[in-house]
Amino acid sequence: MLLTCQNIQKSFGEKVILDQVSFHIEEREKVALIGSNGAGKTTLLRIIRKEMEADEGQITLAKGAALGYLAQSQDVRSGRTIYQELLKEKQYLLDMEEKMRQMELAMKRAEGEELEKLMNAYASLTQQFERDNGYACKSEVTGVLKGLGFSEEEFHKPIANLSGGQKTRVALGCLLLGKPDILLLDEPTNHLDMDSIVWLETYLLNYPGAALLVSHDRYFLDRIVTRVIELEQGKAMDFSGNYTAFSQKKAQVREAQLRAYENQQQEIRHQEEVIAKLKSFNREKSIRRAESREKKLDKITLLEKPSMEESAMHMRLTPRMESGKDVLAVQELSKSFGSNCLFDNLSFEIKRGERVALIGGNGMGKTTILKMIIGQQSIDRGTCSLGSRVRIGYYDQEHQALHMEKTIFDELSDAYPTLNHTEIRNALAAFLFTGDDVFKKISALSGGERGRVALAKLMLSEANFLLLDEPTNHLDILSREILEEALNNYTGTLFYVSHDRYFINRTATRILDLTNRALVNYAGGYDYYLEKKDELTEIYAPAQETDLSPSAVSQEKLSWKQKKEEQARKRKRENDLKKTEKRIGELEERDSEINQLLSQSEIATDPQKCAELSSEQADIQAELEDLYEQWESLAEDSENI
Repeated sequence: MLLTCQNIQKSFGEKVILDQVSFHIEEREKVALIGSNGAGKTTLLRIIRKEMEADEGQITLAKGAALGYLAQSQDVRSGRTIYQELLKEKQYLLDMEEKMRQMELAMKRAEGEELEKLMNAYASLTQQFERDNGYACKSEVTGVLKGLGFSEEEFHKPIANLSGGQKTRVALGCLLLGKPDILLLDEPTNHLDMDSIVWLETYLLNYPGAALLVSHDRYFLDRIVTRVIELEQGKAMDFSGNYTAFSQKKAQVREAQLRAYENQQQEIRHQEEVIAKLKSFNREKSIRRAESREKKLDKITLLEKPSMEESAMHMRLTPRMESGKDVLAVQELSKSFGSNCLFDNLSFEIKRGERVALIGGNGMGKTTILKMIIGQQSIDRGTCSLGSRVRIGYYDQEHQALHMEKTIFDELSDAYPTLNHTEIRNALAAFLFTGDDVFKKISALSGGERGRVALAKLMLSEANFLLLDEPTNHLDILSREILEEALNNYTGTLFYVSHDRYFINRTATRILDLTNRALVNYAGGYDYYLEKKDELTEIYAPAQETDLSPSAVSQEKLSWKQKKEEQARKRKRENDLKKTEKRIGELEERDSEINQLLSQSEIATDPQKCAELSSEQADIQAELEDLYEQWESLAEDSENI
């Protein structure tokens, strides 16, 4: 057993955060620690690593076991480059290698007993170096950096010049290379794009140590963990299985708790009625029985009503009006920043009622596309055209549309001046802002709280076309599920950017993947995207050569456009061919049925029925002649294509 937490108690003032929390982690075990925002997950991690003292309880770490911790945000201060920062985790191997080189030089000069002693020491050191994978340490550093989304051009960037998200990725890389016995990871998928998250999943699945993961990424948890520990109202509940298994079991537990609570309440009411009735008889015997029942009632341990649902936000998205069928048409869209071309010649359409996810790596230009649509970003070339009666609602992941100097109440009342005080209060209460909380300044809110304010504004907008940029960032799992439910019930049109694969699977009817400066369309959710990704990327967005001349690039674009057109023509011909073959089969089968019917004596003696069948057979033969010629033409065209 690597780690044991026993009866951990922690309060801040009168608020109990952790109440007798107990669990343990075995070697190589991957465990999720989940709960709503403010449930105490980060507090528990800080107690485990002795950064904070528990009021009561004990943390026991196996002798010699090392802990590694990744916080949600990092302030890495270093004069090194990204590559140098990660390479320092292998410094002991570099020192070992240097010592081996020195011993090699010494052995050239040594003789006799001294040489034999050096050779023995060298053999021992070499074995240890090989055992610790010393010869591959630099390639391991390179692999981790690339896996976390750093290009080779970025390897030599100074740490001081990095963004907060990049520093967090560097810290994660250092942690993984250090290979502690237990990883404590607080939202490790924040700041990672999909490819990097998939890489991290594979890395953790093969990681020889244990891990305790705090994450709202449900797809990630499904892939990694075999146990889920949930913190709710200070208590810890332990479930075996991944997140989906936990979710199902939790629903069963909640249903059983609610049923037990309702049954107990019903029994209490029944006993109180019986007691009141017995007392009303005003007989000594009846009164004694009533008192006996009262004593039994007083000894009952009252069950608490499951209250998590009551503390969840409530969201309903309703468009004020229906848009036209054509909601958005993007034609030949291109964007560059200096010499960096994000994308070129993008074209796509979105129809009323579609829920389209835009995915792709960090820095590909996904947010830029959304901002071009709403006019916040200039267009180098191409057009973004909205359809008739389209009213946009925009959710910005950075919450730049919120005014930091305003209170929550003023933010909504200024945006929607026609709403009265009660209507604004009710809207904010739906997003868990009650009492004096509504007078907090936006600048004083956490990321999750700002996200809820932005969602409240979005709900009140009554827009029929929602553009959402990473809407699940900063939301806990319950809030994400509520948002998913609201979006699935939304009758308008949805176009969003997200790295949340579980969210995409639950909400998207279509995916657009921005890769290699082109868009690939997938007519399904994230699982369908995974199934078809390699095949469709190779066809519609193959990796581009970077050393082509301008004329070669132009020719490549032309040939690529021709290839796409040919592929489209081929698919159309194949579909038409299948439809034609199917129709021919149906008609030939019906013709055979008519021949059998005409041979039956009861039909052969019925002139009217014979005439009807003969007429139908003549029509079938005429249609078949046309279809045979059509099939030959389509088959020949397909061969030519």
